[in-house]
Amino acid sequence: MEGQRLDQAVATLCPQYSRSQIQKWIKAGCVRVDDKILKPKERLIGGEEISIEAVHEPQTEFEPEDIPLNIIYEDDDIIIINKPAGLVVHPGAGNWSGTLVNGLLHHDRSLEMLPRAGIVHRLDKDTTGLMVVAKTLDAHSKLVEQLQDRDVSREYLALVAAPVVAGTTIEGNIGRHHIDRKRQAVHDGGKEAITHFRVEERFPHHTLLRVSLETGRTHQIRVHLSWKHMPIVGIKPMAGVRVCLRG
Repeated sequence: MEGQRLDQAVATLCPQYSRSQIQKWIKAGCVRVDDKILKPKERLIGGEEISIEAVHEPQTEFEPEDIPLNIIYEDDDIIIINKPAGLVVHPGAGNWSGTLVNGLLHHDRSLEMLPRAGIVHRLDKDTTGLMVVAKTLDAHSKLVEQLQDRDVSREYLALVAAPVVAGTTIEGNIGRHHIDRKRQAVHDGGKEAITHFRVEERFPHHTLLRVSLETGRTHQIRVHLSWKHMPIVGIKPMAGVRVCLRG
């Protein structure tokens, strides 16, 4: 690591912590290089000894609530929960309590030390299905990495109010609506979004689609299908889950 910035070196040595958290520790004097306090941008010579004496503070301030959780699987690293329809995943405007995060904190108070109480992906309020929650920083960082690298596959069943002839791939950048900022919409200024689907079953006025995500934008399936004139009546992630904690 000769020539690297101090914050870069510590981030490499401690990948379970965010770069911003590491920079806070360095600026607070909790990180010493050969017993000296350096700035985050100062570069290493090579052969130094780096010591970190820092307290990992709670990452969430929300209160635990006794909310029933349908836990499908749990071990020392992860929890897999079957989220019911009507349950909001994370506290926010209009829903500061009664969320999955509040229930997770009641189930395991140590989750308050993790970003978003260990939640690494989200489901809409009215969407049912399985969610993977990390229980350790190491598991959290590896799950986030796999989601970013698209190593985790996610598949959904979506019932749409439209006749669909055949499956295809939808590509359209997604970002906040230019007028209603609470909504997501397809427009050129958004982030890349790719959705694949195929027909699972046809009904007189509806079609059941099997949908897979190549990217994970907010409300991606709803936005893409609506954009293609296939509004969703109901959506549910498939029951099969493949999780691999690399490293």
